[in-house]
Amino acid sequence: MEIGYYPGCALHGSSADYEMSVRACLGALGVSLRELDDWICCGATAAHCLNHKLAVALPARNLALAERDGLKDLLAPCPMCSMELLKADRAMARDPALRRKMAEIVELPIAGKTRVCNLIQVLYEVGLQRIAEQAQVRLETFKPACYYGCLLTRPADVLRFDDAEQPRSMENLLTALGAQPVDWNYRTECCGAGMTMANETTVLELSHKILSNAAAHGANCLVVACPMCHVNLDMKQADIERRFGVAHGMMVYYLSDLVGLALGLDQATLGINRHFVVRK
Repeated sequence: MEIGYYPGCALHGSSADYEMSVRACLGALGVSLRELDDWICCGATAAHCLNHKLAVALPARNLALAERDGLKDLLAPCPMCSMELLKADRAMARDPALRRKMAEIVELPIAGKTRVCNLIQVLYEVGLQRIAEQAQVRLETFKPACYYGCLLTRPADVLRFDDAEQPRSMENLLTALGAQPVDWNYRTECCGAGMTMANETTVLELSHKILSNAAAHGANCLVVACPMCHVNLDMKQADIERRFGVAHGMMVYYLSDLVGLALGLDQATLGINRHFVVRK
């Protein structure tokens, strides 16, 4: 199984551990990732504030590259990237004149033939039963709070693979691998996302609430499928603890980390040892 792969800026930069995890996990499941040749930034989060055409043209070019290379499916592990790609695709589908203009700008035809998907969707296409059958380790010691954040399942009319307000896709997958996901209140609340640089105070407050609620409901770790969520909950956790005088010590895994561990991959291969909070 080969699918297109759009890493975006994060997975080739600050969240290189996520790319390690995604590649290792999917590789163990027989999924080959074909990275887009000459991809560019999707424009998140600033382009839409500056120029509407630019905000569409940046992701449109990546969609055009995928079509050029004959890729029917394009994995964008970052929810911000996938959302920008999906928004551009929907805008062009609704407006033929915009599609023609974008094709002119990016100097490539754009017919809307490539489907954009996220990591959860790819894992579900592999199949929960198949993943469970290939698992070598039961995740019985893990009681994760599955955190979807504000973009992974929204907007509902575009992302239809799960319920936008009460998603269960990560819980169902991890339960099949022996984990015991907890029910909690903040699974779709925002962590502050890209405000981590512009307004750190807000990010620390929001992320503190998320970590606190997860712990209050019995979680011993968080599971995310977003590089920005991981930055705010993992890298910023020491700052959160200093600001609020607490000791969360909450391990934050990517979904591909736990699936990879169940498949028998080691922490170094998955990049877990590169996280800021390490499980004791």
